[in-house]
Amino acid sequence: MKSCLNAGTWKTLRSALFAALLVVATGAAGQSGDTIELNPEHPDRYVVVKGDTLWDISAMFLKEPWYWPEIWYVNPQIENPHLIYPGDVLTLVYVDGKPQLRLTRGDGTARLSPRVRAEDRDAAITAIPYSVIEPFLRGGMVMSKDEADALPYVVALRDHLIAGAGHEVYVSDLNDSTPLGTEYAVLRLDDKLKDPDTGDVLGYEVIFIGDAELRGTGSPDTLFLTDTDREAMRGDKIRAIDTSLPLNFYPQAPTRDVNGTIISVLDGVALIGQYQMIIINRGSDDGLTAGSVLAVWQRGEKVRDPNAGGLGKKVQLPDTFAGNVMVVKAYDDVSYALVMEAVSEMRVGDRAKNP
Repeated sequence: MKSCLNAGTWKTLRSALFAALLVVATGAAGQSGDTIELNPEHPDRYVVVKGDTLWDISAMFLKEPWYWPEIWYVNPQIENPHLIYPGDVLTLVYVDGKPQLRLTRGDGTARLSPRVRAEDRDAAITAIPYSVIEPFLRGGMVMSKDEADALPYVVALRDHLIAGAGHEVYVSDLNDSTPLGTEYAVLRLDDKLKDPDTGDVLGYEVIFIGDAELRGTGSPDTLFLTDTDREAMRGDKIRAIDTSLPLNFYPQAPTRDVNGTIISVLDGVALIGQYQMIIINRGSDDGLTAGSVLAVWQRGEKVRDPNAGGLGKKVQLPDTFAGNVMVVKAYDDVSYALVMEAVSEMRVGDRAKNP
């Protein structure tokens, strides 16, 4: 599947993403050093390999990966000490009785600034697999009805009842000064996102239709569909490529109590597993930011008591832990979160709380 950004833009974005994902905030909120619980099976020394992620390495050393900043030692003598590369060595030591992770570059030396690391910066490991975030970068968002109504839209399809990659569409209300070759995302408003607790409409989930390029200006303008996931239709919305996804993911527990609900999952699957994107009915107004980690609890079922006779009395079973998710984009009262680990099935309606 082609990207909606050109190669140069993607390279720049990848570099920014890789760098930002590995920045670990040494002052992040979390447990104090004397209460950190290490993974009982933690190694004392680990050599980073290609394909590792920061989350997986954190889980290797800690029972709760989001407390990684609490034990990470930033060595000022190492250039870019927050970036971890394949071949680097992580060593667990104890300072005043508290665990601390130290980094040694793969060549066994502590490179002093301003010496430049020969390996390309894109080789640094990421907090999460980049391929997981890339589809979301292309189209995932929540939008109000007013925002959607203000966007340009497909007014007609050229020579087709439906349009896909390789077809042209006519668009109304584009900016007159937009140069030819400008890239756009074609989007469609999906169902309302309702808060199950209040019944309020939190916004509309936006479906990504495809990528398009401006090929002709006028009234209307002409867009060429370069790549599509779904068939484009009249009324679909047009928006400039959105690269505003927060890139600084510092896995951390929320600083306030959060008690939310999964209200949607991207692609509409019924059962949710690792690396799927979900939407919860809590956002920045509730203290969530990019990197906030929440625990998901599967709602307990109601079952009939076999000894109650007749239809029987229903008994509410307790909620059970299903896994952890990390917020990747927070709006005022709704957030996108990525499933980092799933020990059992998650469903729309399950609760998302502080870990």
